[in-house]
Amino acid sequence: MFEHHFQCPYCWEEISMLLDPSVSQTYVEDCEVCCNPITVSVVFSDGALQSFSAEDLGQ
Repeated sequence: MFEHHFQCPYCWEEISMLLDPSVSQTYVEDCEVCCNPITVSVVFSDGALQSFSAEDLGQ
């Protein structure tokens, strides 16, 4: 697992998430601080993080 820190698009708090480097995916997860839904998109290539985005559900 890979720990990644980012800023919530709603409350702007820094949060962390464990990512599985064996799979690229897009999913919705609630912010651990404000509980709003975040669309998370993760792309890994050869076990390295290539791109990460965390956007509010309306975008």
